[in-house]
Order: sequence, then C-alpha cells, then structure tokens
Amino acid sequence: MKKVIQKHKLIITIVKKGFAKKVVGASKQAGAEGGTILLGRGTGVHENKSFLGIPIIPEKEIVLSLVRNNVEEKVIEAITKEAKLHQPGTGLGIVIHTKAVIGICHLLGLETSLDEVMEGDSNVMDTQKINYDLIVTIVNKGNSDKVVLASKKAGAEGGTIISGRGTGIHEQAKLLNIMIEPEKEAILTLIERNKTEAVLEKINDEAGLNKPGNGIAFVLDVQKTIGINHILNRQVNEHLSDNK
Repeated sequence: MKKVIQKHKLIITIVKKGFAKKVVGASKQAGAEGGTILLGRGTGVHENKSFLGIPIIPEKEIVLSLVRNNVEEKVIEAITKEAKLHQPGTGLGIVIHTKAVIGICHLLGLETSLDEVMEGDSNVMDTQKINYDLIVTIVNKGNSDKVVLASKKAGAEGGTIISGRGTGIHEQAKLLNIMIEPEKEAILTLIERNKTEAVLEKINDEAGLNKPGNGIAFVLDVQKTIGINHILNRQVNEHLSDNK
C-alpha cells in the first residue's frame, strides 16, 4: 500500500455564475490565501434546460484554491456551506493532491518539493481509497461538445468546459507572418474510477484524439469530492437492488 504525505491540496469548485466570489470569500475566512476564478460552461444531470426546444448550456465559474493540509477541512466546510454544495444542482467540489508547489513567496518557508514525498505521517493519503478520477481533455474550439457527448455515452454525468488558447507542434499557423495561437477548450470530467477507461476510449474515438493536432486527454487522481449526492444516492439504490 502506497502512502505519501501531501502538504498542499488543490480544491476545484465548480458553481453557477455569480457564486465564485462568495466561494473565494468563504475559503479565505477559513484559512485559504485566496483563489483563481475561471469562466466556463457545462451541463449535469440537474441542468437539462431548454428554450423553444433549443438546449441551454449554463454558464459556470471554476474556483482554484491552493490550501495547506491543516486548513483543508475548514476550507471545504466553508465552501460547501456558502455554495450550498450539499443541495443537488448547485455545483461540486474536487480535491486533488499536489506533488510540489512553487511561486508562493508570501508563504516563505512553506513551499513543498518532490524531495518531501515521504513515508508515514498523520497527514497520510491512502491512494488505494480514491474512487474518482478527473479527466482533463483539451481540444480545438468547437469540439468540446463531441467530448461531453462521448463521455456521457460512456457513463459520465456531464462536464465543464473552459475556453483557452495554445500552440503545439502541429499548430504553427501564421497570418501576415504573425503567429496565431489557436483557441482551445478544456473539458473537466469527474468520473467514477471504474468507468475511466471506458470514457477515455469513447472520447478518443469520437473526438479523434489519435490524430495529430486534435487534442490530448489526461487523468488526475481525485482525493475527495463534494456535492455529488445524486451519484451516491444512485450507488446506494444499485447496491440495494443487487441485494434483493
């Protein structure tokens, strides 16, 4: 059994537009240094809205909060309460462990490095107890819907889309000798670990990630989740049905 000490955690909170500042304020009061807010869009099982038969994709705000282990639980509790994550459809939170942190000079002496990955401690994470993965897929603008649809077909609940830009070895385009940075879309997909492989295969097939320049996908370990009561309820019901 592999056990490692983690001194910082990354809390990713996905909420409806307008709630991000409240999340940052609550997390700072609980001991976090601050947060970074990103804009995105996405759908979940509680957000199948439409107007005149046309699907509406709700706007989202994504808050990235890097916190120390000793305030992690307080920050999570504050975020959950402020954003009402215990209520279905309000949002969700994901906790990811970090291997190293740099660029936080205001926390002088608190930086961690890869050399600090050690055996044994009270702040130990058992990597075998993680039940969820976070799939991050980066594709060219306009292809995110293919990724979300493919992941749903393979059992995912939905996804959150973030707009961005970037260049790669297959994207050296120029206009009037000026380098153009193609627009990108990043899709965050929280998935139960036993479905990760199936979702990745479906995304690869339908988004064409096996072709150069179409995009990439990678998987991150999730230590803890907040605000996914509908998934837990479904698992309980399935367990009860199996035991009948």
